[in-house]
Amino acid sequence: MQLMKHEHHIIFDGVCNLCNGTVLFILKRDSKKRFMFTALQTHAGKEILSQSNIPPSNFSTVVYIKKGVTHLKSTAILNILKDLGWCWNLFYILIIIPPCIRDFIYDIIAKNRYNIFGRRESCMVPSAELRERFLL
Repeated sequence: MQLMKHEHHIIFDGVCNLCNGTVLFILKRDSKKRFMFTALQTHAGKEILSQSNIPPSNFSTVVYIKKGVTHLKSTAILNILKDLGWCWNLFYILIIIPPCIRDFIYDIIAKNRYNIFGRRESCMVPSAELRERFLL
């Protein structure tokens, strides 16, 4: 199964409200439609993680695969913002902060995301208009 054909692929926790909000944020601002999305809980999400040698168990990070290079945690978020263009790429300057500091903050948010933002019973089902942007 060839799932890695897209140059900009985001794998996210499909039951996390923060993650779903982030996906909707990106979709609204991705005028070039460069990003593809896959929920971790789908067969495609698990297959992509497997192909990238990332264990799907205890999943607490967004994964951004850009042109075959896998980015995790804060580095993934900063690269996504950079690739969104416009003013969002200005946040990429935060890449100068050491990853151990950036990821420490990321991990605190990730660990508490369900308590703070809530969770869904099932993954978001994209509208017919957006379905082409998701691998299910």
